[in-house]
Amino acid sequence: MNMSFDSVEKFENLIANFFGSKYAVATDSCTHAIELCLRYQNISKVEFPKHTYVGIPLLGFKLGLNWQLVEKRWENFYTLSKTNIIDAAVLWRKNSYIKGTMMCLSFQYQKHLNIGRGGMILLDNKMDYNNLIKLSYDGRQRNKPWRKQNISKIGYHYYMTPENAELGINIFAKVKNKNPKNWSWLDYPDLSKMKVFKSK
Repeated sequence: MNMSFDSVEKFENLIANFFGSKYAVATDSCTHAIELCLRYQNISKVEFPKHTYVGIPLLGFKLGLNWQLVEKRWENFYTLSKTNIIDAAVLWRKNSYIKGTMMCLSFQYQKHLNIGRGGMILLDNKMDYNNLIKLSYDGRQRNKPWRKQNISKIGYHYYMTPENAELGINIFAKVKNKNPKNWSWLDYPDLSKMKVFKSK
């Protein structure tokens, strides 16, 4: 395997081991990680909390979902109602993975492990792991050149670059044992008051 792909897998393994999941799929952002999970599970109906990052409910428009904003008071993570998808963008806690879920992390610059841009999907099903890797890599396997593959399914250009994975590995060693900030719904505005969501 190309060394650049080794760095992505090494970073995935570091994060999976820290959180206690069997597998992890690195992505270019948490928002795209959540989008991939919604697409992969063919979710058509979902509820988003009013107090979250603006990009999350915007996925409702992007994916043509039947969706609404709801009141939800959460701390450090929340589950998208009617799914097993968890927005854990602000969570940093050892062995906090919840079995049977797709838990999505963020490495944006404000987060505990602050690469600047990047995300991760934690999960415990190997088939889902393999399929989500392909879904995040334009429908291809990442361990051989795409020109040598007969790509059979649609995918998206949402993968983490090897450079960001290397940066993540270096930052992980510095922050893994530091106390994180505790985030909650109070750190976010009421999105239902924004013009873009007035129709909802």
